Amino acid sequence: MNKKTDKLNKKLAQAYLGGGQARIDKQHDKKKLTARERVTYLMDEGSFEEIGTLVTHRTTDFGMADQVYYGDGVITGYGTINSRLVYVYAQDFTVFGGALSETHAEKICKIMDMAVKTGAPIIGLNDSGGARIQEGVRSLGGYADIFFRNVQASGVIPQISAIMGPCAGGAVYSPAITDFTIMVENTSYMFVTGPNVVKTVTNEEVTSEELGGAHTHASKSGVAHKTSTNDIQCLEDVKTLLSYLPQNNTETPKKIDFEFKDEIREELTDIVPDNPNKPYDMHKVISGIIDQDSFFEIHKDYAESIIVGFARLGGRSIGIVANQPMSFAGVLGVNSSRKAARFARFCDCFNIPLLVLVDVPGFLPGTDQEWNGIIVHGAKLLYALSEATVPRVTVITRKAYGGAYDVMNSKHIGADMNFAWPGAEIAVMGAKGASEIIFKKEIASADDPAKKLAEKEQEYADKFANPYAAAKRGFIDEVILPKNTRRKLLKAFSMLENKIVDRPKRKHGNIPL
Repeated sequence: MNKKTDKLNKKLAQAYLGGGQARIDKQHDKKKLTARERVTYLMDEGSFEEIGTLVTHRTTDFGMADQVYYGDGVITGYGTINSRLVYVYAQDFTVFGGALSETHAEKICKIMDMAVKTGAPIIGLNDSGGARIQEGVRSLGGYADIFFRNVQASGVIPQISAIMGPCAGGAVYSPAITDFTIMVENTSYMFVTGPNVVKTVTNEEVTSEELGGAHTHASKSGVAHKTSTNDIQCLEDVKTLLSYLPQNNTETPKKIDFEFKDEIREELTDIVPDNPNKPYDMHKVISGIIDQDSFFEIHKDYAESIIVGFARLGGRSIGIVANQPMSFAGVLGVNSSRKAARFARFCDCFNIPLLVLVDVPGFLPGTDQEWNGIIVHGAKLLYALSEATVPRVTVITRKAYGGAYDVMNSKHIGADMNFAWPGAEIAVMGAKGASEIIFKKEIASADDPAKKLAEKEQEYADKFANPYAAAKRGFIDEVILPKNTRRKLLKAFSMLENKIVDRPKRKHGNIPL
């Protein structure tokens, strides 16, 4: 073996190991893994095939000619996760801080193109300081090439981003376009401009964690769909999320074998309190409906008045959108409307049926909501559900008031099956508020206004605050006992399995962004 070949082999070994042995043990549970270790852990054993191992950058300025590393700071390739073909790229922070160069971007674009051609998900493991400044506009062009492909792949194949280190500047826009973003707590962050720039421009003192850490984006901005405690948990979350999704938009999620029993859930009988103003946890309703321990919540800490996530029902993957009475009584606000709309559109893209659980007193009132566009944001959810062609089933557990009744997957906007529990209230507004308006003069002229209000409130409730008036009109298909909910849903989704909807020919709609 000559010296030139020996030198090449050593560089290849360095590129392959990515700064560390490709093995995982318990001591890694609380620290960052190398890029190579992340890929090894994510993929089925022995399945990963690397592409572009010998690629190097083309820059000779600023002394870069003497700093050449095979792979150029990103590992790209394909393999399997639970025997399913996937494509993956993992940025290597040990090479130029994971900074993106022209060739680095070309490697990512190559596997993105292959993923679309073969109809398989793509997973990005992001750990980069941003654009490689020595390359100037070429690195910026590389980002744009990736962004363009993200958009072209949107709604065609699932795209998942795991933020496992820094993700700054232009780097943040690719994860923002992808379907789901998972961040690692305490070791990852995302921002367009860092703390130093923020201080210079606005004189604000802020840390990287406060500005763009996992908790910030999971609870305040909504950029992160989920957070993980460490690298290994993040990779496990990616695997779990992938298990609910199909390979592409022409397929349906794989159904898991399931043994049916009587499927009656007595625990649902007393979940809703007798007092209509008392909250209850919608998570308990979800648990009483779905297959055991199958709920994978998305955006758990963001806009908590609505719950979204994936679950299984009789082995089928479904998406769930549910009001949460424990938070602001389950009202629809700016953020909760956007959260639910985005999730519903994803499910529709990838043939995942939607279950909507309704207990909504209306839209959140106030100047803050109005001035921040509750009208247009509420319309996003209305648009998303109206547009969806997947099987759509609704269960009204308690309140369905005003325009929020329409928006939350009502029969009027194309829901396939609509059920209601016996205590459901479907009306323009609550009985008290409605009575104060309708019977204002009669109440004011009464000898005992309070007693008269109570009488009229009961009169209105008897007439409208129940599901039967809507059922008579066909707006509710059936009023069901809570304990029978799971059984009804199993049958409804099975019946709708081969649903086909023909939409008018158009380039695309114009959702109120």
